[in-house]
Formats: sequence, structure tokens, C-alpha cells
Amino acid sequence: MRTNGPSPTGTTAGRGSRASSRTVAGTVHELLGEPPEVRVVGPDGSCAGPDGGRVLRIRTTRGLSYVATHPGQLGFVRAYLQGDLVVDGMDEAYPYEELKLLGGLDLRRPPLREVPDLLRMARATGLRVPELPALETPSEVRKLAHGLRHGRRRAAEAVQHHYDVSNRFYELLLGPSMAYTCAVYPRADATLEEAQEEKFDLVCRKLGLEPGMRLLDVGCGWGGMVRHAVRHYGVTALGVTLSRAQATWAQEAIERDGLTGAEVRHADYRDVTERGFDAVSSIGLTEHIGVRNHGRYFAFLRDRLRDEGRLLNHCITWRDPDRAPASHTDFVFRYVFPDGELAASGRIVTEMERAGLEVQHHENLRQHYARTCGAWCENLSAHWEECVAEAGLATARVWGLYLAGSRLSFERGGIQLHQVLATRTGADGATGYPLRPRF
Repeated sequence: MRTNGPSPTGTTAGRGSRASSRTVAGTVHELLGEPPEVRVVGPDGSCAGPDGGRVLRIRTTRGLSYVATHPGQLGFVRAYLQGDLVVDGMDEAYPYEELKLLGGLDLRRPPLREVPDLLRMARATGLRVPELPALETPSEVRKLAHGLRHGRRRAAEAVQHHYDVSNRFYELLLGPSMAYTCAVYPRADATLEEAQEEKFDLVCRKLGLEPGMRLLDVGCGWGGMVRHAVRHYGVTALGVTLSRAQATWAQEAIERDGLTGAEVRHADYRDVTERGFDAVSSIGLTEHIGVRNHGRYFAFLRDRLRDEGRLLNHCITWRDPDRAPASHTDFVFRYVFPDGELAASGRIVTEMERAGLEVQHHENLRQHYARTCGAWCENLSAHWEECVAEAGLATARVWGLYLAGSRLSFERGGIQLHQVLATRTGADGATGYPLRPRF
């Protein structure tokens, strides 16, 4: 590693010389794992890393304070969103290559023996605890005042935080399909719209939809599944969403398209009283309801089905069943999905079976989600100025970082996307499921 100025690890042995030779840039570069293609420049002018590397520039003491007071990805994100940290030449709408170079901001935690040195350097640099960015969601203490996690009121607030940004913003980001879930690419060269159409159709085929059937779509978003199933399969479909903005947009699209038998309600899925549905689709809702609530969730959906009816659950999953996902300190939790929780796919299957459902098919679509996130980033980049005007610069930056980081996580397999198909098997063992599926 080549640096301008003293080496971050010192040039002579001993704890004192190490502390005296530390530089701001060297310490940050070290916490990043000393990426070989990244050069760090500190607000004090110190530099660390190769001369020809991409430059990560901490512009202000406030930015350094964000990093120092929360030495994980959250500190870097706070500095970036405030404009105190930049990577020279980065596309804010699609910072995928930069995140790859930075290892996804998976920072090394300093060992305890280094903490005194770091504290001395912090005092010498004049670091302080800065105010949190205005865009950040409330603390856990403040959230608890709004009810228990995943309770009705708090669940509605979490959904509104994420989905009620602006329908126009989502139109620019998602494209004409207004589908904000993993697409399924039928070919390597398929467009995003073709892939979203294939996703909805795959769900319809897995559910075995036929004319005259009744479909319930929980967490229906802007009604893409409802409209596809009614238009192409002749079913009657009910969709529910906690986002009023989504429900309004979806119902207007249904009326504009002249679809009969399609309805989208602004409601909690737990408010659906109808029963006897032939099929239930849950596309991207399980992440919002809380892992401890999975059993009650799948039991509720089972009770909405007739015997031999089918349930398709489509959700993001956590790869490692023996390690908990990131906590409330994670960037995504704080800025994107308040109260969001992931489980391993095996946990999903187990809870569906405990609820009395019989699992028939299970597949992983994570590679498709990596492509989907990349396509959304391309849309954001193509419409950057309008997205900023619609939602604000900080929100647009959050989405660029979130989607690029998600693409990287899906590519590496840290998070995945599983579809699990199950039946409400009758007391006599009848499933209504074919000997061999043809979807």
C-alpha cells in the first residue's frame, strides 16, 4: 500500500508510535479492509491507498464524525447523504461499481486494543456526535410510542414511509409495469417490462388460474398482479395494500383499462373477511410482517383458501439460517424498510407447513432479482433529474445506493428470492395439484 504521509500502521514498533502516526485517511482505508483500488482522502488532507485508485473523499469534519460515531455502513451512508462524502466520478443513481470496490461497505470492526488509539485521534481531530440526517427514520424508542413492531398502526406507518414517496417517482423508477418485486427474465436479453410480465404470468401458472376463479393478492402494490390475472386469466381478483397512494393509483389503472372483476382496497390484509378463494398470491409482503408473525400470517392466508386452493409466497430471504440478518443499525432498516425482517427460506417453508399447508414447489430467483435491481438503477439514472425534483436529492441518493447495493447482495447470494407454492390439502388428502406441474 502506498500513501502520502505517515503509514496508518506506523513505521516503528510500539503502541505510542502507532497512535502518533495514524492519519484520518489511513484509518478509514484500514477499516475498509485496505481495498487495493481505492484511495481515501481525509478532510485534513491526509491520503491513503494507491495513487491511481478511485478517490473516496471525506470532505468535512462532520462527515468524518458520521463515520467515526457509527463505524459501520450506516456512518458512511449518513456522510454520503449529507454530501460530506463523495467518490469522484460516481453516478449517484447507480453506484454499483463503487460498492463493489468498497466491498459493499462491509467494514472491519476495530479490535478493542485499537480503540484507545482511535479515541485519542478522534479527540485530536475535534470529532463530535453530529445530528442525524432528517431523512432517517425515528429511533426505536420513538417508534415504540407508535405501537408494537408489526402492529396495525406501526405497520401502516412503515409501509407509508417506503411506498408513499410519490407515484410519479415510482413510475420513473419502475417503468410502465409499476411492479416493485423481482422480475423473471425468460431470456438473457429480455427487457424489464417483458420480465415483469413473465413474473406475473409465472405466478398465475403456478396458481393454476382459470376463468371464473377467485384470487386474493395481499400486499398488491400498484395492482400489477390483480390486473394481469383478470386480463389474461379471466379471474375475479381482490388486492389489498396498506399504501393509500398505491391503492389510488391501482384503482385508477383498473378503471382506465376497463377491467371488470378487479378490485384494489386500501386495507390491512388482516381486514379481509372473504373466504373460499381459489388462490392467494403474496408477492413481497412477507418481508414486512415480522418473522415471529409468519405462523399467524400463513394460517390467516390458509383460512382464506378453499380446500385444494393454492398459495404462492414470493419474498426476499436470508441465505444463512444460522446467522441473524442485519439489525436496526443497518442502512436499509433505517432509510428504506423500517421494521423489515428477513428469514431463511427453510423458515418460510416450516411456517407454511406448521400452518397446515402442503408445500408443492420451491425455487430461488435471486439471479433474476440482481438483474431487476440493475434495471431499476438504469431507470433511475435515465430519469435522475426528474426523480430528484419529485422526491428530493437525499431520497434519490438513498434509492441509488439501496438498489445498487441490493444488486450486489443478490449477485453474491447474501440475500435471495424464493417462491414457495403450497396447497390447502383436504382432509381426504386431495390437493388439486397435478402429478407433474407444467408451469
